[in-house]
Amino acid sequence: MSKLRFCLSSAVGNFRKMSGAMYSSSVRGSVLTTNSNGDELLMMVRGMVPSLTYDKHKGEAGRVAVIGGCREYTGAPYFAAMSAYRVGCDLAHVICTEGAAPVIKSYSPDLIVHPELDAPIMAVEAIMKWLPRMHSVVIGPGLGRQETIQKTVKNLIESLKSTDTPIVIDADGLFLLTNHPKIIKGYQHAILTPNVVEFKHLYKKVIGKDPQSEMALREVPELSSALGNVTVCLKGKEDVISDGRNVMVCTTAGSPRRCGGQGDILSGTMGVFTFWAHQAEKEGNQILSTFGPTMCSAYAACLLTKRSSELAFAEHQRSMSTTDVLAQVPKAFAEMYEIFKAVL
Repeated sequence: MSKLRFCLSSAVGNFRKMSGAMYSSSVRGSVLTTNSNGDELLMMVRGMVPSLTYDKHKGEAGRVAVIGGCREYTGAPYFAAMSAYRVGCDLAHVICTEGAAPVIKSYSPDLIVHPELDAPIMAVEAIMKWLPRMHSVVIGPGLGRQETIQKTVKNLIESLKSTDTPIVIDADGLFLLTNHPKIIKGYQHAILTPNVVEFKHLYKKVIGKDPQSEMALREVPELSSALGNVTVCLKGKEDVISDGRNVMVCTTAGSPRRCGGQGDILSGTMGVFTFWAHQAEKEGNQILSTFGPTMCSAYAACLLTKRSSELAFAEHQRSMSTTDVLAQVPKAFAEMYEIFKAVL
């Protein structure tokens, strides 16, 4: 354990140096990348991963909920919830529509499925019986754009904000935010994970003009700042993450195979990491106090997802599926982030 403390102490010093040393003409704070700062960023993530011990009880490593899943889209919430489970949360819940619930239940007995999202009466109240127990919530995978469900989710976000619950918003959750960006403005426990198209729509709504693809290092922090320093993670060949002050760029290659569902794995893993990071910050983790739990957890999830995809592609090449990527999450996690297998 003393070796870990020494490494973390060294990493804190390195981060403090970097926070004033790496500037871009378009970024106010520091720009950290996997290529230039990979070792320090790995140590950052390892410092927030909880140890495995024999004296913890079920739920301490995380209770994560995924809000999403409708008749048309059942795979997305499954991948998000199962990736959270495979990273290491103890309990993974899916809050979906009644039509999606039997299908998602059939995918895995490990998931706890609640068919409350389209309840005809008092859907918000039914869901809020469960959400206060959650350590973090992922909103959007397989959500759909039905007006009544979007309205329900809007009300749920307001309730989650009142309890300071860490949230990750992806997919059709971002469609909701594009229509109503004020509901997330200033909520710094949130992480938004747009792809390039979703980013374009949200950026235009908030900033008032189209983004330029080559200006991500400027435009991602610009959008974050305009939203009140909500962390934004622009997915792409290189994932660009910013809280409006600093920028992290995950430059790991990942896979050239772009099968659907990899973003769901990203959002699910991010749901676990954001809980762990907020917990570590409360416990005095100095690295997280420098860059904040949302940026650190977003980077952790990006790197893990890209490495899992890379491992899956090496085995399956063109036939790689998201199921193959999910199967590689434990191996990628152990390879990069696991320091101690267990602590007695």
